Amino acid sequence: MNTEATPSVVTTTRLGRVLLVTINHPPVNALSVDVRRGLLAAVQEADADDSVAAVLIVGAGRAFIAGADIREFGKPPMAPSLPEVCSRLEACRKPVVVAIHGPALGGGLEVALSSHYRLAMPDARLGLPEVLLGLLPGAGGTQRAPRLMGVKPALEMMLSGRHLEAGEALAVGLIDRLGEGNDVLAAGLAYANELVASGASVRPTRAAAAALADKPASQAALDALKVDTAKRTPGLFSPLKIIEAVQGALDLPFDEAVALERQLFLQCLDSPQRAGLIHAFFAEREVAKSPETRKATPRAIDSVGVIGGGTMGAGIAVAVLNAGLPVIMVERDDASLARGRANVEKVYDGLVAKGRMTPGARAAVLARFSGSTSYDALAQADLVIEAVFEEMGAKKAVFAELDRVCKPGAVLATNTSYLDIDEIAASVSRPQDVVGLHFFSPAHIMKLLEIVVPAQVSADVVATAFDLAKKLKKVPVRAGVCDGFIGNRMLAVYRATADHLLEDGASPYQIDAAAREFGYPMGPFQVADLAGGDIGWATRKRKAATRDPEARYVQIADRLCERGWFGQKTGRGYYLYPEGARTGTPDDEVLAIIDAERQRAGTTPRGFSNQDIMRRYLAAMVNEGARVVAEGIALRPLDVDVTLVHGYGFPRFRGGPMKYADTVGLPTILADIQAFAQEDPLFWQPAPLLLKLIEEGRNFDSLNKP
Repeated sequence: MNTEATPSVVTTTRLGRVLLVTINHPPVNALSVDVRRGLLAAVQEADADDSVAAVLIVGAGRAFIAGADIREFGKPPMAPSLPEVCSRLEACRKPVVVAIHGPALGGGLEVALSSHYRLAMPDARLGLPEVLLGLLPGAGGTQRAPRLMGVKPALEMMLSGRHLEAGEALAVGLIDRLGEGNDVLAAGLAYANELVASGASVRPTRAAAAALADKPASQAALDALKVDTAKRTPGLFSPLKIIEAVQGALDLPFDEAVALERQLFLQCLDSPQRAGLIHAFFAEREVAKSPETRKATPRAIDSVGVIGGGTMGAGIAVAVLNAGLPVIMVERDDASLARGRANVEKVYDGLVAKGRMTPGARAAVLARFSGSTSYDALAQADLVIEAVFEEMGAKKAVFAELDRVCKPGAVLATNTSYLDIDEIAASVSRPQDVVGLHFFSPAHIMKLLEIVVPAQVSADVVATAFDLAKKLKKVPVRAGVCDGFIGNRMLAVYRATADHLLEDGASPYQIDAAAREFGYPMGPFQVADLAGGDIGWATRKRKAATRDPEARYVQIADRLCERGWFGQKTGRGYYLYPEGARTGTPDDEVLAIIDAERQRAGTTPRGFSNQDIMRRYLAAMVNEGARVVAEGIALRPLDVDVTLVHGYGFPRFRGGPMKYADTVGLPTILADIQAFAQEDPLFWQPAPLLLKLIEEGRNFDSLNKP
């Protein structure tokens, strides 16, 4: 018997006494309305046919069900809802078996949790990552997962959004069996037939009780995670709502707990944080596309050279090694090369010590790592990334050597943070092969990769850079050439705002606290201490000759640097770091220096609220972001958002500075800029694009549309 619930999306086929339900909704079997309708019809078919003894649900292609259909985001909901489908699956009178391969995420895992028996293949990945979108699992996930796994592992999975491998899912009780091989249908059918032969009954998850039997222990685990979550994700809305929903699993009958979950889900849906996180989610997918990736094929990259073995060079080497590529590191002498190798090995030694890597895996990775003091070792490299000191002469000297030794067609990349890549490209005989790859430190951890596109670069070189970012699991953002590109150019402006606030009466400690309260993990002065004050000092000295003499220039940072107070690495900066402490403590001597500088500058200190501080900080950020977009340094406002979220700590739940500006309203941002311009009209000039959008009644998001 063959019937189609929905043509080509969900099909049912009789295989003996098992009704096979196949979801075929490419590319990842997302839970569209047609999939939901098809699943509902399939269960009804199974219940109505006495000759069906069990139901087996599988996904066609490369996934079971990878979650909601993002094409339906923001549209009116269509029946049946996923909670209805899950309830009906669980209520089926025949055992429902799911055989999972690839991703079973979000609503996809909720479908599996509503079924009676779960098998997962070795390549399966299971998770409830709704928290990453500012939501919570809204189809019974917060109730069924704890009943199978227990409170602690279920909450840890939901609060982190991470995916469990099949073996881990089996160990915690999320699945019942691990399939063998790679034929999901064969494994699932064998399991379903085995259950039929043994007379297995339905087994609704709602009735599972063992994992929650020890209520005091479950409550203690929940309480501990609640405290930890409030500390770790301050200001975030959905994590504590997830905990509240799981509390319902402990306290309420199932149906009441599911009703509570739905109520909390709708609260999350209405939260501005959800809008910000959804924006970030889509923006992170859009930035992976650029005009060049649409029209050019990437060059093959099978070996990579890295020039420099310092913190940045070693981090880049690790990022490339982690992608499975061989790396040749070049340093100026044997001692420097030994330090570079030690910097790379230290990362893997740390992973081994934490149990996150085996000694054998470490050895296998390092077998792909080699070093040399001669540029000639790079003769066959497909891509070379320069990561030497941020000084034009040093960069050009490296590129002269690369121009001499590298094979035709090799991609020559610079990791500069500020310097003119057009000038670097013009210094070699092959400017078409030169591109900027601006990694963020630590390069093997930070997700952002600014791909800086100079004027003469070939489209296939840019496409290659985007392809590399994908291999490195980075979030790439295309940037044009200017001083600082997208992120550091904007940083210079909003950091100047923080300096103005400092000279006008706020303390560095209050400014940092205001930024953390807004959602940043660290404030600007903590970041300066972490990065090293000497780096910013070198940039300020480099730009001194071109600085507008009429522009306000705060010298407080220079006073600290003149004393050798560069931050954590010297034990003091804006904060004190006694005995190598990672967290700084306020320093009265710094406050005295600030007071002296206020007197020298002739400013009368005044008080600021945390809200006053952030209004200035964000207005400066948004205003400069508008200039960056108007000049084409960023293709769209969303490129600015992704850069600031992934490279500069802007709170992801706010979507990014341009999304934030849309949220509060562009006229509100402009009113702030105009008010601040009463004090400093040169610094606070409204960006023409901001004025234009307001005049046309549009927002930044209108510029994100293709």
